[in-house]
Amino acid sequence: MKIRVFISLFFFIFLSCKSTQKIFQKKLSISTSKVVTIISNPNPYSGLSEPSICINKSDTLNFIAGSIYNNVHTSFDGGLNWQNSHLHSKYGVFGDPCLASDRFGNIYYLHLAIPGNNRSSKEFLSCIVIQKSTDKGKSWTDGTAIGYNNKHDQDKHWVGIHPLTGELAVTWTEFDHYESHKPEDHSRILFSKSKDFGQTWSKPLKINQFDGDCLDDDNTVEGAVPVFDKKGTLYVAWAYHNKIYFDKSTDDGKTWLDKDIVVANQPQGWAYDIPGVFRANGMPVLGIDQSNGPYAGTLYINWSDQRNGTDDTDIFISKSSDGGQTWSPPKRVNTDQTKTHQYLTWMAVDPSTGFIYIVYYDRSRYKDNQTDVRLSYSTDGAKSFKSICLSDQAFTPVKQIFAGDYNNIDAYDGIVTPIWTDLSGHRLSIKTRTLHFK
Repeated sequence: MKIRVFISLFFFIFLSCKSTQKIFQKKLSISTSKVVTIISNPNPYSGLSEPSICINKSDTLNFIAGSIYNNVHTSFDGGLNWQNSHLHSKYGVFGDPCLASDRFGNIYYLHLAIPGNNRSSKEFLSCIVIQKSTDKGKSWTDGTAIGYNNKHDQDKHWVGIHPLTGELAVTWTEFDHYESHKPEDHSRILFSKSKDFGQTWSKPLKINQFDGDCLDDDNTVEGAVPVFDKKGTLYVAWAYHNKIYFDKSTDDGKTWLDKDIVVANQPQGWAYDIPGVFRANGMPVLGIDQSNGPYAGTLYINWSDQRNGTDDTDIFISKSSDGGQTWSPPKRVNTDQTKTHQYLTWMAVDPSTGFIYIVYYDRSRYKDNQTDVRLSYSTDGAKSFKSICLSDQAFTPVKQIFAGDYNNIDAYDGIVTPIWTDLSGHRLSIKTRTLHFK
C-alpha cells in the first residue's frame, strides 16, 4: 500500500511539474502598439532624456514615466495617450529619474536634489529624493531626503521593492567631491531602506569593499541596482575598474558580504566611446525572477562592454541560480553577426512569468551611425534570445548633444513597456511602444 501511495504521489508531482512547465513554454502570442512620442522638444540642447517608466501593478492600464529634468508622464490607457506635467519638491528636482510601483499601487519617483534650482548651493546633490503618488501619478508628496550630506555629492541611484511587503531599498553612489582629481577623495556605494512606504529611511550604510575615485569614469564605483527576492534577501550589483561586482544581505540590510563577488570582467570598463555619442556607459542592471516559473529565484545581470573590440560594443547577460555565489559565463544577448555597436542597455524581468526583456540601441543594420532601438527577450531563463526592432525609423546621434545615460523598460503580467530617447532631425523626443506577450 505504501509503495502504491508513493508511486501515485510521484506521478502526481511529475505531471504537475510538467503541466507548470508547459504553461511557461507555450508558444508566445506577441502584439505591439505603434511607436508613441510621449514628449518632444525642438531644442536639441534641452536635455530631454534619461526616461524611466513603470506599470502600476494595481492598474495595468496606468503607466507612469519620468524624464529629465522634472518631467512626469502619465497614461491611463495602456500607453496609447499621455499627459505631461512637472514634478516639484522643496529639495528641487535635478534629473536621474527612477520610477517604480509596488503591488499596492504606490508609485515612487526618485531623483537628484537641487534646492532653489541653484547648482552653486551647498545643498546641490546633497541627497537622493523620493516622492510618492497614491493616485496613479496625478499628484505627489513633497518628498523625503535619503542620505542627506551637504559635504558630499549623492548621485546615480536606483530602487528595489519587496514583492510582498512593499519594503523599499535604494542604492546609490556617494562622491566625496564630484569630479575631484584629489587622490584622497573617493566614491562608495550606499544603501538605505524604508519599511513604511518611503516615509522614513534607515541610516545610509556603505556596502562596497573597494572604493573608487570621483571622476565619474571607469574607476568610480557606480551603477548600483538593488533587488529583493520573496524571502527579503537583498542583492546589489555595480561596476568598477573593468569589473561587475555583486553583494548581498540576508538580514534585512544590516550586514553584507565581507568580500564582494566579481561577476565578470568588463573590458574597456563601463564608460566607453561610441561614434557620434556624447557619452555612453555599460553600467550593469540587476534583475531577479520573482515568478513561480521554472527559473524562479534566478538572478540576472545585464550590461554592455567592448570585449570584442572598440568597434564592436555588445550586450551581455550572466545568471546565478545559487543566490549569487556563482555566475554563468557572459552570454551575448544581441544575435547579429556584425561588428557594430549595441549599447545603453536596460533589463526587466516580468515577475509574473520570469521572462526577460532587454532594450538597447542597435546599429547592426547600418555602416554609419544610424541607430535603431531593439528589444531582445528570453522565455527560457536566458538560454536563448529573440529580438524585435522597436523604433519605426532610425536616428543619427550628434556628438554635441547629450541624449542621456540610460533608457528603461518595465514588464508586468505580459505587458512590456520600453522607453527611450530619440534624436531625429536634431529634435530630442521620449518615445515608447507597448508590447503584450501572452
